[in-house]
Amino acid sequence: MKRDPLTTDMFPAPPMFDIPQQASRNYGELALGVQVAHRVAEMLKHSTLSRNEIAARMSELTGDDISKNSLDSWTAQSRVEWRFPLEYLPALEVALESHALTQWIGAVRGCKVMVGREALDAEMGKIKKQQMELARREKALMKVLGEKK
Repeated sequence: MKRDPLTTDMFPAPPMFDIPQQASRNYGELALGVQVAHRVAEMLKHSTLSRNEIAARMSELTGDDISKNSLDSWTAQSRVEWRFPLEYLPALEVALESHALTQWIGAVRGCKVMVGREALDAEMGKIKKQQMELARREKALMKVLGEKK
């Protein structure tokens, strides 16, 4: 039986690869203040450190005075006028030993953040792809030259 190309599957297979998709460019869809506050709050909530310890570590890392009250204000739903400063993102993630916020921001922009071994594996894949392309070009060139390999 021939399959109708216009008919979709009722149970489509999950995608083989997770390809990051850039966020829409529609009006207001990148107003992320509330989402950032929520994600920072979740990171703090799941930490084994207290907010005082996190603030102290961030202060140590930045040389700025960051207090528990600052963390509370940056994550409070009721304090929309207080935004988490981007300049403190690295210090927060180092203090929490996490890349969660950076990875989320990458995903919003259609990127994938790779750290450590994962970045090296990606570079190795890129090299392998380049080698395959060079081998293909070499084969085509040898064919034009009439040589055999």
